[in-house]
Amino acid sequence: MRNSLSNHTLYQTLCRKKTFTEDVEPGKEKLKRVLNIFDLTALGIGATLGCGVYVLAGTVAKSIAGPAVVLSFIVAAIVSSFSGVCYAEFAGRVPKAGSAYIYSYVTVGEFIAFFIGWTLYIEHTIGTASVAKAMTNYLDALLGDPQKRYFKKHFPMHVDFLGEYPDFASFFFVMFIALIVAWGVKKSSTLNKAFTLLNLLTLGTVVVSGFFLGKLSNWFIPKSEIPPGVDGGDGGFSPFGWNGIIAGAARCFYGFIGFDSIATTGEETKDPKRTIPLAIILSLFFVTLAYSSVASVLTLMWPYYDQDPDAPLPVIYENMGMPIIKYMVTCGAVFALMTTLLGCLFPIPRILYAMSSDGLLFKCLSTINEKTKTPVLATMICGIGTGLLSSMFNLEQLVEMTSIGTLMSYLMVCVCILILRYKNNNSVSQDLDNSEVHIIYKWWNASNTGLTNTDSQYVSRVLILTYTFAAFVFCICMTNVHYFEGSLQLSLTIIIGISVATLLISLLMLCRLPQAVENLSFRVPFVPLVPCLSILLNLYLMMELNIKTWMRFGVGIVVGLLIYVFYGVHNSLEGFKQQAIKDKEHKQDPKISN
Repeated sequence: MRNSLSNHTLYQTLCRKKTFTEDVEPGKEKLKRVLNIFDLTALGIGATLGCGVYVLAGTVAKSIAGPAVVLSFIVAAIVSSFSGVCYAEFAGRVPKAGSAYIYSYVTVGEFIAFFIGWTLYIEHTIGTASVAKAMTNYLDALLGDPQKRYFKKHFPMHVDFLGEYPDFASFFFVMFIALIVAWGVKKSSTLNKAFTLLNLLTLGTVVVSGFFLGKLSNWFIPKSEIPPGVDGGDGGFSPFGWNGIIAGAARCFYGFIGFDSIATTGEETKDPKRTIPLAIILSLFFVTLAYSSVASVLTLMWPYYDQDPDAPLPVIYENMGMPIIKYMVTCGAVFALMTTLLGCLFPIPRILYAMSSDGLLFKCLSTINEKTKTPVLATMICGIGTGLLSSMFNLEQLVEMTSIGTLMSYLMVCVCILILRYKNNNSVSQDLDNSEVHIIYKWWNASNTGLTNTDSQYVSRVLILTYTFAAFVFCICMTNVHYFEGSLQLSLTIIIGISVATLLISLLMLCRLPQAVENLSFRVPFVPLVPCLSILLNLYLMMELNIKTWMRFGVGIVVGLLIYVFYGVHNSLEGFKQQAIKDKEHKQDPKISN
């Protein structure tokens, strides 16, 4: 194979970058550009505003954060907004299908791009499965749990790492949505807007009724009034302390997964360089407002320790003797979760399509149907895989497996933004003579040069790597320091202090370096502060996830790496292109006669 590792060094192969052009490859079928700002904002809201409102808020309030779940959502929203603006700039730079995968491929290299793309595939698949599970839980509760009772009696699954029974309803729901997504992007977008409107009407009903029925005393329940045998923490607004708020934020972050669905539509959007960044910002704003409002009324209406983890809203209205509102909210929630299901499933085949188009995944996944102009085969494969997950695992297991992939992709996007902002894009070299300039001029930009050069680019990348490593050390020490005592705790405290100093010095040195001058439709404000804060916060939330989540994530990543090693690395179109260029240059070289 011409593109095998024998013809390239390992480093060159793993770090080869995709050359982005506006031109379409000959014979390559294009996706259809039909989406506008309203379509994309509705897609972002629909994909994001679902399971987080109707299930996650009650689960986190019950045993993780208490009434302070409101603060957990706000912290998660801040982290998401930092990553969101980085996504928005990238979407303007690279308006192609594939989201963070294509962004990483253009800026960092092929191996990291495959890793991020596969991570996104895992995260979106599990996230979609969790939404399907939440929706069938709601529907089953509305009908009196007929499916749960029947299958637990006749087809129980006595396996620790699986659910209690096979959920066939969730499988069929996923396949139904997959057919809608495969039907056509405009048709699925129209249905998504209708479902989103029902979702917003349902949430409006919950918020209005909640402010009338809520009691402020439910936010400040003393420990003495918590029933015996109930894990209610120390009572009050934040019964589980700051650790509970942060752990809740790590879980609530799952509720903000969805705005990156917008970023996968780069080849199906009108004027993507302007529309995608604006839609990301708008969807984040409306979703944060909705989450904060619903989390507030949820804990005001009913004590946090008595929330139902599967369907909190219907149970609350039933306990308060309001069956009519219960059925209204439950029916609205089912339609809302169908919206989220559609929005979550929508980007998965687009990610596979982008990776397959680049030769890193099997070629059949990039086949576009002539009538629907969508990747039908990839969509149906995603539907089957997602349906199987939703039918075999319970909701809590699925939610726990979702956030880590998104956090990692957000982290990589922020790193890529920093790399691009300090990239040397000047045609005229501004390098300084090493014999005349002391090393401090390079590292501290003592000459106050305003243009990027190879020296400043090199320094910036060293500083970005140093900052990311220091942030990793800081986060892992901070999340574990309270588990130790004595000299070991003191050692971790000292390491934390050193890492904080390294973070501040690296950030200050980055601020001194010149940035590339570029004409972009949207730029992340306050660079390098915003991307650096996002890196730190994403890492901190990742460290809050439990070891089982990391183990499940590790298994999925190993499967992806095997695909890359045995297929992707040998079939990369970018590798073929680079090899063809080298062969052409070799043929044009004049032969030296003896």
